[in-house]
Amino acid sequence: MNTFLFGVLPYLAFFSLVSGLIWRHRYDQFGWTTRSSAVYERRILNWASPAFHYGILFVLAGHLIGLFVPESWTEKIGISEHTYHLFSLIGGTFAGVLAILGLATLLYRRRSNMPVLKATTVNDKVMYLLLFGEICLGLYAKLTNSNLHSGYNYRTTIGPWARSLFTLHPNLGVWDAVPTMYEVHAVVGMVVIAIVPFTRLVHMFSAPWFYLFRPYLVYRSRPAGQVAERPPRRGWEKIDA
Repeated sequence: MNTFLFGVLPYLAFFSLVSGLIWRHRYDQFGWTTRSSAVYERRILNWASPAFHYGILFVLAGHLIGLFVPESWTEKIGISEHTYHLFSLIGGTFAGVLAILGLATLLYRRRSNMPVLKATTVNDKVMYLLLFGEICLGLYAKLTNSNLHSGYNYRTTIGPWARSLFTLHPNLGVWDAVPTMYEVHAVVGMVVIAIVPFTRLVHMFSAPWFYLFRPYLVYRSRPAGQVAERPPRRGWEKIDA
């Protein structure tokens, strides 16, 4: 079972992610959207959506650091294992709770607002169930296997396995010492990755990141007392060729 779950499923999930994104971009560009429901309700959405998105971004960042940055690297820059553990426990718990509260509120909004509920597809419901369950599983696994003094160090087991996937020779032996809840969390996470291209989660790959790097715009105000060359006219005006 470990051979399939942790030796085959990761590659199936990655293949589904890449091939699904290519297929979606080629044949369903008009469906590449979040299908926003802001037109139906904004009051709850205006704070629940940022809470979920900020929370999930911090959760993803923590996973990437924990899985793909070796423990020896953080120790070389002066971050001890205990310091990293506290940062992971406290910061990860805060991010996980923020994501759960945001997502739970978004689900309440969808269930309590009839127009939003009618715009929710079966695909959305499956995606929400898996995503909510995955975040809860990760938080539960962390809190039940850690305290402020010590905890399960996944960077010595799951981390090396994750990095070994790039060599095409997964280190399956480490999973014999991994707590069951972490195993379930990992499996559900790979399923979520596999379905991303076929759900509204695909919008994460079209986020306007270029806004962070585009040249800034300069606005110059007219000096006080300066008037326009002529008073503005009402209606349409001819555009000079």
